[in-house]
Amino acid sequence: MRPAKQILQLALGALLLGVLGFPAFARVESEVSTPEKRKLSVERAVRLSKQTKADPLPAEVLLPYAPPGFELTDAEEAAAAAAAARLAAAVNPGAPSGPAAPSDHDLLESIAEKIKPSGTFNLGGQPILAIGKRFVKTGSHFIVTYKGSDYDLELTGIDGSNFTLRYKSEEITRSIQPGKSP
Repeated sequence: MRPAKQILQLALGALLLGVLGFPAFARVESEVSTPEKRKLSVERAVRLSKQTKADPLPAEVLLPYAPPGFELTDAEEAAAAAAAARLAAAVNPGAPSGPAAPSDHDLLESIAEKIKPSGTFNLGGQPILAIGKRFVKTGSHFIVTYKGSDYDLELTGIDGSNFTLRYKSEEITRSIQPGKSP
């Protein structure tokens, strides 16, 4: 029985050597292409990587991503529009002009109506006004966006249930609780 077992082991060993051993000695082709093939690719890459200067655009082309005055802030843009309106009125005095710009006081009243504080509290003996998620101390400046323009307001006072806002030289006092006037 022993010789049959040895024959079986030899046959199995030869089979494994044939399956696993010979591919190890087989010739493997390189994954790197030949120099002639690489030369074509390198020449194409060099040709594509050369930077060329683009032809200048004609002066009359309007650029949609950077129109004239695009870099101006909202305040500068409003000032430029007002200056253009004044220039147009000076050139053609009989033409009807657009609606008059609101005064600072009218503007402050309109903005103050939109500000709805949720209350006040004291921190270190100083009253603080809660407006949405912002907390504003007396004397602090904060930016409010109204009709697409940013306005710098100053909280000048908190007195009981009222607060006072300043825009430029105009001041207005409003009630902290909605529906109650000062």
